[in-house]
Amino acid sequence: MRRPSNQFNQFNLEVSRRSFLGGGFAGLGSIALTSMLGKDARAINTPQSQSPNPQSKGVVNPLHYPAKAKRVIFLYQAGGPSHLETFDYKPKLAEMNNNPMPESFTKGQQIAQLQNQKLVCYGPQFKFKRFGKSGQEICELFPEIGGVADDICIIRSMWGEQINHDPAHTIMNTGSIITGRPSMGSWLLYGLGAEAEDLPGFVVLMSSGKGGQNQPVAARQWSAGFLPGKFQGVKLNSIGDPVLYIGAPRGLGAKAQRDSIASINALNRMQYDAVKDPEILTRIAQYELAFKMQSSVPALVDMSGEPKSVLEMYGAELGDGSFASSCLLARRLAERGVRFIQLYHRDWDHHNGLPDNMPLKAREVDRATAALIKDLKNRGMFDETLIIWGGEFGRTPMSQSGNGRDHHIKGFSYLLAGGGIKGGVTYGATDELGYAAVENPVSIHDLHATMLRLLGIDHLRLTVKVQGLDMRLTNVSGEVVKDILA
Repeated sequence: MRRPSNQFNQFNLEVSRRSFLGGGFAGLGSIALTSMLGKDARAINTPQSQSPNPQSKGVVNPLHYPAKAKRVIFLYQAGGPSHLETFDYKPKLAEMNNNPMPESFTKGQQIAQLQNQKLVCYGPQFKFKRFGKSGQEICELFPEIGGVADDICIIRSMWGEQINHDPAHTIMNTGSIITGRPSMGSWLLYGLGAEAEDLPGFVVLMSSGKGGQNQPVAARQWSAGFLPGKFQGVKLNSIGDPVLYIGAPRGLGAKAQRDSIASINALNRMQYDAVKDPEILTRIAQYELAFKMQSSVPALVDMSGEPKSVLEMYGAELGDGSFASSCLLARRLAERGVRFIQLYHRDWDHHNGLPDNMPLKAREVDRATAALIKDLKNRGMFDETLIIWGGEFGRTPMSQSGNGRDHHIKGFSYLLAGGGIKGGVTYGATDELGYAAVENPVSIHDLHATMLRLLGIDHLRLTVKVQGLDMRLTNVSGEVVKDILA
């Protein structure tokens, strides 16, 4: 098996099937030994350059800039929430409700399902109010987020490149429409390394609610791509066992397990010395982490010890798999040192029934989003945690099906808070009908560049050479949005 030559696979070697399987079983066996023998034994038996815990330190060391944030919680609203019923009020669009959409806005523009159809203006379906000392304008459906208006930055000038869900998810997560690139969480973990020793550095949660189409989200959205597999996201199930086979094996005593794994571990070291395949060390690290998770994950997801007041603040019920419970779990993950936490909440795809369905979605996310911000502040974690709220795109100012909105990429809204972000700020603007970003446009690459900068990383310098090219999260563009930085 010929391996490509790059900084992760430095050796062009012939690896036999027997050697490959031997390395795999050796990696499996070593998981428990290193944990049971402890850190001292691991330090004695493992050369520094061949550490089985490569997540302990990232490649950006020292950091390029002083870090404002240590971690990211991305509240990903999958399906594309309408900016016109959330954070971008357009009174002119309300005036033009049911009138033809001016052709000057849409001529020659990419539209999804409304292409070649009669385009009619569809005004905001709910009122907006001003909240906080900053007076930020937010839809009345989100009073709890309004209650933390002075802590958040609203970007009203986001724009994207892909108008269908899956490629839009792909570029939002990886900075490219080409599948197989590392996700932003993987890039971040690669750059900074993990803080937690008994949990993955990149965790994904998924929730669904009512009031929209339940669009699928592919597992490759948290893939490590061409980075080593240890940097990929680990999805925790929202209901039932958080991880399959998380329970410890039955019928095997500690001494028998220790003796057998000690022998396997010796063989594994011999295998690595023979073939020098770095993936063997990666496999060891991941199996060791899996062993540790048998203890850490059940304690993590057991929220019975959370005060009733905290559960009520989030609106969470134990074991319900809701967005609220995911937000509370995200706080617990952050406390335990997880570097990148991504919550996918689906059902935002409102091609029809928007007036009935938007209130349902707002009730699912409004209280929990604000609670997460307040909870982090109460625990002294807000200033070191970057919170991002938004989806893969927005929705059209034009009506679809009479009471819905189509996909839209020319202008939509995002929320940022904590971790070096100015609070109480509205940045950028769309035109008077909410069609296109016209003031301080912010691209997806700009968002990624800003996120990395807040974590102390120069997006231009976090690169990996693949097939002769210096690949990076921000592809070939991206500028830090300095005006929103505290």
